[in-house]
Amino acid sequence: ANTIITTNTQTQSRLASMFSSSLRIISGHLPTAAHLRHASPLAAPLSSHSLLHLRGGSNDDASSRSVRTSSAATETKYVTLDSPAPGSPFHYAFPVHSLEEAKKFYGNVLGCKEGRSSEKWQDYSLNGHQIVCHWVGDNYRCVDYYNPVDGDEVPVPHAGLALTVEQFHKLAERVRKAGVRFIIEPHLRFKDAPGEQWTMFFKDPSGNNLEFKAMTKMENLFAKYNVVD
Repeated sequence: ANTIITTNTQTQSRLASMFSSSLRIISGHLPTAAHLRHASPLAAPLSSHSLLHLRGGSNDDASSRSVRTSSAATETKYVTLDSPAPGSPFHYAFPVHSLEEAKKFYGNVLGCKEGRSSEKWQDYSLNGHQIVCHWVGDNYRCVDYYNPVDGDEVPVPHAGLALTVEQFHKLAERVRKAGVRFIIEPHLRFKDAPGEQWTMFFKDPSGNNLEFKAMTKMENLFAKYNVVD
């Protein structure tokens, strides 16, 4: 037992000597007895305030403001040219052969506001709905299929909007003045039926088909009944 006590005492002495040397190297002096008496045997957890100071920061208002300012300075600057459509705006992405031609058509002819863009794609607002032109190669042209609808050979695929009657006629005039050729001229179809509507078809520069329509009674847009061709 005496041997064990002696060995432990020697070990403790060596550890104390090493600890003292380390303290002298770090601080240049040993802690006083008062410091040792008040020292906690366990390290207290660091508060968020302490962590900020360790990192060279502070949690005062001035520093918080400077961090936000610094962060804001690296953010991408942008402007918003249009607002989303009410409810759930749809997202439609489609291929084009030229982003420059697409910009002339969707931006100038149709008057769509431009959103985000890159070297390979660009967003537009189509009455608050998000459409995206994706460049897929200079040789792309839409491949058409046709289906008869009320006497018209309707090209598919196609996409567009259900407008008001007033919007429909304004758009038809705008497209005609721009020299865009109609695949199906603006006209009234399903006359006197619950689904009576104005319709027109034309293509974008990549051959993608667009249909814009206007229900004479908008509440009948989803009227369910069998249509006999």
